[in-house]
Amino acid sequence: MRCDGATSAAGPGPKGNPSVGRRAFFKTVFLPAVALGLLTLCLSCAHLLARPVLVVFETQLGNITVEVDVAHAPITGRNFLRYVDGGFYDGGMINRAVRLDNTIRHDVEIQVIQFQSDPTRESELFPPIPMERTSVTGLRHVNGVLSMARMGPDTAQASFSIVIGNQPEMDFGGRRNPDGQGFAVFGRVVTGMDTVKKIHQAHTGMSGPYKTETLEPPIKIVKAYRKEQSNSK
Repeated sequence: MRCDGATSAAGPGPKGNPSVGRRAFFKTVFLPAVALGLLTLCLSCAHLLARPVLVVFETQLGNITVEVDVAHAPITGRNFLRYVDGGFYDGGMINRAVRLDNTIRHDVEIQVIQFQSDPTRESELFPPIPMERTSVTGLRHVNGVLSMARMGPDTAQASFSIVIGNQPEMDFGGRRNPDGQGFAVFGRVVTGMDTVKKIHQAHTGMSGPYKTETLEPPIKIVKAYRKEQSNSK
């Protein structure tokens, strides 16, 4: 009876001893295959062990601390942290508050506030990132989450929103964006929802880029930075 290809290639070993061939197969084929399998498993699961990163936004109406989910949304989360670490949000603004009483769209109503990086650094923005859809990440647009603003898919850069209330129409398959791709969730507010609500209820006018949804005046972002975390967790 013919042996399988791997054993045949190794041959029966010196003096016809089949145990030598088996040992050769074990060392040259089986062990490397197991090692590769374990490495692949470790790499695929490593993101699940990624610790959330805390970021503080100091605004003129109070502080907001957010948790960036680099485990479930690694591309979006790391992109956001590049802007934080680069100081892009320092001197930025929150210039949009979408409410039921001022929304432009009544077909699919949502409630959010929208953050912008420092407009003087627009030429320094990083390239747009691939969109991490909620159908892939498993994250949802529930109260207090962070969600990337965008035009078409794969166009998000620095602008993002904080969601007020549950907004399922912003998830993949929802109707808020006509393409049905939804928006990328990448974190949540851990403290400061009172500040979020205060900003959400601030005065809006008619003269800005978002018409009746434009905050007048915009709420200034003093600075944004990573918050040191205790190692006890």
